[in-house]
Amino acid sequence: MIRRFRRCGHAPDTLTPEDQAVADQFRAMLTALRNPQRWTPGGAQDIAVRIGPFIERAHTRPGDDHGPDMIAVALVHPDTPHAGAYLHGRQLGYTERGWLRCETTAILGLWQPGYAMLTHAAAGLPLPDDVGMDPAHYALYIEARRRDDSRDGYTLLRLGPYTQTRHAQQDHDRITTALDGWETTLVPGHRVSVRYAPFDVSDHQLFADPYEADAVALLNAAVAGVSA
Repeated sequence: MIRRFRRCGHAPDTLTPEDQAVADQFRAMLTALRNPQRWTPGGAQDIAVRIGPFIERAHTRPGDDHGPDMIAVALVHPDTPHAGAYLHGRQLGYTERGWLRCETTAILGLWQPGYAMLTHAAAGLPLPDDVGMDPAHYALYIEARRRDDSRDGYTLLRLGPYTQTRHAQQDHDRITTALDGWETTLVPGHRVSVRYAPFDVSDHQLFADPYEADAVALLNAAVAGVSA
């Protein structure tokens, strides 16, 4: 007796929508790694930086470069600016870093969505305590600007660097209080105000160290020097 066997037909392999999305992300990741987009200092686009075996997305702070070797960046969740990114980023430690000094050798290039699979967030891991970057500190700029709306004037005093932003905020508030009612009379023809801004490491020699003397005393000395 001869038995006949029917060969079973197999439909072409198909992926579920979820599997297809993962496959598309993987292809995008390979494309990003094989074709990095060049970054040049001074650009405002987000960049991809190496942190250990991971790659993270970072905002740059144009104008705060330290020569060709260092730039200030802020690490952000890869899904920024989508709605859930801030909350998830806060849980994983992305929003508590502030501005950091990043060596340009750690920059892969401009950020591409394909890198998202290689982030700590994608792995469900918090950022490590040590990301290999020092804080990019802040400073206070006390400025005397002409009152004719021409914005002409000069910087009366620079204070920095502040190793903690809360210290800078405290001195900002103290100086603002000290200026209250006197801001238009200290320097004839000018209005004196205090501005809270990033510390420009390239001009470090122009700054007074706020931890070595009282900020208000330094302001009084600066005003006295102008009046002399």
